[in-house]
Amino acid sequence: MSGSDPSAATVDHARHRSEDPASVLERPLAATSLLDAIKDLRRDVDDTSFPLELDDVASARASRARLVDQLTEHLIPRLTELSAPAVVVLSGSTGAGKSTLVNSLVGAEVTAAGVLRPTTKRPVLVHNPADAELLAHHPVLAEVTVASDEAVPRGIALLDAPDLDSVLESNRETAHRLMEAADLWLFVTTAARYGDALPWRVLEDAVERSTTVAMVLNRVPTESLPTVRGDLLDRLRTHGLEGSPLFVVPDLGREVAMLPPAVIAPIRRWLAMLAGPDRARTVIARTLRGSLTALRSWVDELADAVQRQADAAGAIGATLDTAVAAPRERSRAHALSGVVADGAVRARWAQLTAVGGPLAGLLSASGAPRGSARKAAGRRAACAPLLDDLVRSAAATLVVAGERAEEALRAALGAPDAPAGASVVLAGTPVGSRGQDRDSAAEAAARAWVAQGTRTVTAALAAHPPVRGRQARRRAKALAVTGDGVLAPVALAAAGGLSEAADLLQALLGEAGTAAVASLRDELASLAAAQVDLERATFGAPLADPDLAADASSRLRLRLAVLKGLT
Repeated sequence: MSGSDPSAATVDHARHRSEDPASVLERPLAATSLLDAIKDLRRDVDDTSFPLELDDVASARASRARLVDQLTEHLIPRLTELSAPAVVVLSGSTGAGKSTLVNSLVGAEVTAAGVLRPTTKRPVLVHNPADAELLAHHPVLAEVTVASDEAVPRGIALLDAPDLDSVLESNRETAHRLMEAADLWLFVTTAARYGDALPWRVLEDAVERSTTVAMVLNRVPTESLPTVRGDLLDRLRTHGLEGSPLFVVPDLGREVAMLPPAVIAPIRRWLAMLAGPDRARTVIARTLRGSLTALRSWVDELADAVQRQADAAGAIGATLDTAVAAPRERSRAHALSGVVADGAVRARWAQLTAVGGPLAGLLSASGAPRGSARKAAGRRAACAPLLDDLVRSAAATLVVAGERAEEALRAALGAPDAPAGASVVLAGTPVGSRGQDRDSAAEAAARAWVAQGTRTVTAALAAHPPVRGRQARRRAKALAVTGDGVLAPVALAAAGGLSEAADLLQALLGEAGTAAVASLRDELASLAAAQVDLERATFGAPLADPDLAADASSRLRLRLAVLKGLT
């Protein structure tokens, strides 16, 4: 053991920190409010995700996990039961002798120790039987094997954690998570391993939130004791741990199941002293205050990371909007170009208007409506296939609009200058995944457009009533000879780009026919633009995640403001 009294150094340092008048332990009502605030914060942090693969996303996710662990394993249990024993976590590198030290301190084999690595497969927490009720609801109990022994002083609980550098990833994760539950960290290292980088990185976290730390330097050869001890003390000072006690255990030259009582007596005295009600309270208060203070910067950093995600989502959304602007206008122009009337629609019209066809002879040489009203039903039935042709042709036109939009969107998201995180959005819509959905959407839109034909013609007739006299008589004659179900197919064919149909409808209905065609043409162009917007919406669906909203970070910043007000 070092020449100075480590217990005195620790208690003096802890007592100095405990003089902070803002101690939540001295404000039970505030502690209750603080517990509620911490629970709210924990819920919101747990709900936070980072959907976009930005450069800092791995660090952000790790910080989030660490914050959840700190809130879940330490702050909430501690604020829920302020009088619970101080949790002393023994941690360190593989083979440092943690389990042997725990068994030696208790005086019984409560945790497995040996030469097989990793020895500690499941953590062990050992406490005084009288503290069982105070620990009963601590979440850490779900991850550990619990033992009780009278040798453990009341007011503390020893937790033998897995190795920080275990070969098993699950052990490493558990070790780091359990360390978040600590009121006090007892680091165990050896003369051969005390320079390892990993433990010091973990110790820096302890310093950040003012966790009480002690170190056990195990298996130190007598001849190298002055050098090793001096170097280690220098490292402790460099890392802000100059007030931390250092215990030295000599190299016994062999693996032992229990360390001699005389060797561990200083550690036992130190733990017994800390277990006293006032001093345990001091240690708990110091770590609690430090954790609460550290939370501020952690939550602030997490909120910044969330905001970076939201900003990236905004940039991706702007890229999507820009990518579809030109395809949207081209699709409108394409729909208005007469392409819907090409092919089957034009061929069907030729059949209907050929000599002897159902629509032939509807106009006299002077352009007046003529024909027998008795044949109106036959004309309606003959025009039904034209509606089917219009549905197929309009749907094909809308599919082309969607395909061109997809090409533009993929090109924008895959470009070298695409915004950060665009790859996630691009991967959300794999190549070839849109075909069936696009076809279904296009057909549904085309059928809705064709179904609108009759309503549009009816509305146009109502909006353009004929004046008295010859114009009224011509319209009445036109309606009589065409009957229900002929004017709508003619208007739709005209809107699709068939000029002959437009001429016929204008001759039959005058201004009303022209207005109906214009309305249906506009609707067809709007459907083409909507098909482009549907592609944009599909690609942008991942951006609808609440954690990518422009104000996504405000939730955490609100929790941070509440936390600052209470601490």
